[in-house]
Amino acid sequence: MDIKKTIICKGINDYKINRKINKVYIPKAGDLAVFKVIELGKHTSVQGVNGNNCYIFPGDHIMAAFGNRYATDQFEGYVPTKYHREYHILGKGGAVGILASMHTKLEDKGTTNLQLVGYVINKENKVINTKFYESNPLKFEPKKDRPYKIILSLGSSMDSGKTTTAAFLCRGLRAAKKKVAFIKLTGTVYTKDRHLARDCGAHIAIDFSTYGFPSTYLCSLSELLNLHETLLHNVESIKPDYVVIEIADGLIQRETAMLLKNQNFMSQVSDVIFSAADSLGILSGIQILKRLSIDVFAVSGLFTASPLLVKEVEGAVHQPVLTLEKLAVSNVLTLLEKQTEAA
Repeated sequence: MDIKKTIICKGINDYKINRKINKVYIPKAGDLAVFKVIELGKHTSVQGVNGNNCYIFPGDHIMAAFGNRYATDQFEGYVPTKYHREYHILGKGGAVGILASMHTKLEDKGTTNLQLVGYVINKENKVINTKFYESNPLKFEPKKDRPYKIILSLGSSMDSGKTTTAAFLCRGLRAAKKKVAFIKLTGTVYTKDRHLARDCGAHIAIDFSTYGFPSTYLCSLSELLNLHETLLHNVESIKPDYVVIEIADGLIQRETAMLLKNQNFMSQVSDVIFSAADSLGILSGIQILKRLSIDVFAVSGLFTASPLLVKEVEGAVHQPVLTLEKLAVSNVLTLLEKQTEAA
C-alpha cells in the first residue's frame, strides 16, 4: 500500500497498521492512523514530510494524526469520541477529526472526507502518538534566568497579520545584527508560518508541531507551558538575543487567553507587539491587554496596508505604528530599546 505521509508524521518509519481496533479504540489528539481519501473538498493536497505540497486524489491513502482545530475563517473540528464511517481533514499538515462547523465561504467546497483504514502501531502494538514522540517534555521553569528577551506577537483574530508581523520583526532584528529565534507556540499544524520567519531572517524557526502536536487547541495550561519550555530549550542552542513568539488566533481564544492571564508565563515576556486588520481591532485589543496589565510596545498588522487606516490609528493610540517596511529594518531595535528604557 502506497501511503502519503503528512508532515505531522515526520520521523515515523517503523510501524504497522492495525485494522482490528478501528471500531473499539477511542483516539486521543496525536494518535496516528492511515486513511483512504473518499471525496475531495477544501483540501486537495496535504503538506508532506519534507514540507512539500502533496496532491491527493480519491482512492489515495494518507497517514495523519487526530487533532482538534479552532479556525474562525476555516474549520472547527474535534477528535472523535466514537467510531465514525467518515472523517475529515481539518488541517493541511495532517490534522484529522470530525467537523463541527465551517466558515460560510467554504460551504460550497466542504471538507475532504476520509475512511479509516487502520491505526498506526509500534512494536509493542500500541497506537503511536506524535506528541513528544521519542522525546520528553521539559517542565516549565517560571523563575529561570533567560539570557535573551522574549517578544510576543499577538493578534485580534485569525488572519490579522501577526505571523507576518513576527516574521518581519525577525528580519529587522537580524538587520540590527542580533541573533533571533522564532517560535509559533499555538495553532494547527502547517509549517508555512515558521518557514516565512526563517526566510525573513530568523536564525532558527520552530513551532508546536516540531514536537508532534497536530494542534494545541484544547491542550491544558500545564501542557502548553511545558511545550513552551521545551521549544525555548530547543532555540537556546543558537544563543539568541531575542526570541519572537507567535500565539495563534485572537485575544479571547481559549489557549491565548489562558497564557495571557498566567502571570508566570507573562513575567518572562519583555515586549508585546499587537496586530489587527482595522483600527477598531487595534483599539479594542490594546484595551483588553491593558486590563490584563500588558503593555504593547507597537502595533502592526493588515491595517498597515491602508495609509488611511494608519492615519486613523496614529491619531488614536500612543504606540508606534509599524508597517512591514519599518519592521524589517534595524531601527526597530532602537524602538525596542527606547520602550524598555521608558518602562
